Amino acid sequence: MASISGSIMGDEYIETYYYCAECGVYTVEVCHDRFLGEEEVSVQGPVSKTEGDEKVALIRRCSRPWDKKCRCKAHRTYFGDSLD
Repeated sequence: MASISGSIMGDEYIETYYYCAECGVYTVEVCHDRFLGEEEVSVQGPVSKTEGDEKVALIRRCSRPWDKKCRCKAHRTYFGDSLD
């Protein structure tokens, strides 16, 4: 499991990757905490092991992936330079 948080236009996004060894794929839980409005949680997948492994490796490059205000290279790359 790996999780990362980022702030985009005042909204917080938390994306968590879960790997299933039986299925060989990832499931991604996306929490969107809106600055103005209701929180929304969705589940995406399946995500291939290759793609999921790449995202998890990127997340693990950050020493503070839970920090939505972190602007390290891993956060900027993960969120496509869209962070506040």
